[in-house]
Amino acid sequence: MIHIQPFEDLGRFDNDWLAARYHFSFAGYRDPARMGVGPLLVWNDDLVQPGRGFDPHGHRDMEIITYVREGAISHEDHLGNRGRIEAGDVQVMSAGRGIRHSEYNLEAGPTRIFQIWIEPSETGLEPRWAQRRFPKGDRGGALVALASGRPGHVTGQDGALPIHQDAAILGATLARGQRVSHRLESGRKAYLVPARGRVRVNDVIAEARDGVTITEETEITITALDDAEILLADLP
Repeated sequence: MIHIQPFEDLGRFDNDWLAARYHFSFAGYRDPARMGVGPLLVWNDDLVQPGRGFDPHGHRDMEIITYVREGAISHEDHLGNRGRIEAGDVQVMSAGRGIRHSEYNLEAGPTRIFQIWIEPSETGLEPRWAQRRFPKGDRGGALVALASGRPGHVTGQDGALPIHQDAAILGATLARGQRVSHRLESGRKAYLVPARGRVRVNDVIAEARDGVTITEETEITITALDDAEILLADLP
């Protein structure tokens, strides 16, 4: 089964510096039919204006993956971690028993990010933060694990950023006409978002920034109908 949630039907929040679209229930947006997919609870599509951002705030017991699509975001937390992640970079913050951080767009232009929250398999863990550059050219025509806690995925300095869950976030850039396939083990689900470009997911067409929920499928074939950039969550 493949279900499309059109971008225009996502939850929304807008103020003078933030245009946020919510794939699942979040903050003031509540839809009982959109409460997540397995441990994937949040997928936010945020446009942050220059010089603005999220003031210091706390999280706990959540794996928070930030994928920068355009511009850059600057991170600082109470553990002393500081970093600037730009387009092509991925950040993972394992909130564990508690972390307090801020995120600002300190650039001259707007920043676009996906922020993805995955419930961990354990609670009360040591909080941690890491970032890594994944140049888009290295993901050309192939799905690459960006963040993962799945067996078989290389994690750490030479691979995906580790998360505390049997899940993975994979990314690919595709030229028009290119396709990639991904197998789902029995009982597993997936959530796919084209960051840009139209794609065909098996026999269903998704527009840029739509949300695609995939269940009861054993293989997913994604074909780029335009030059495209995709993120795929493989979930228990």
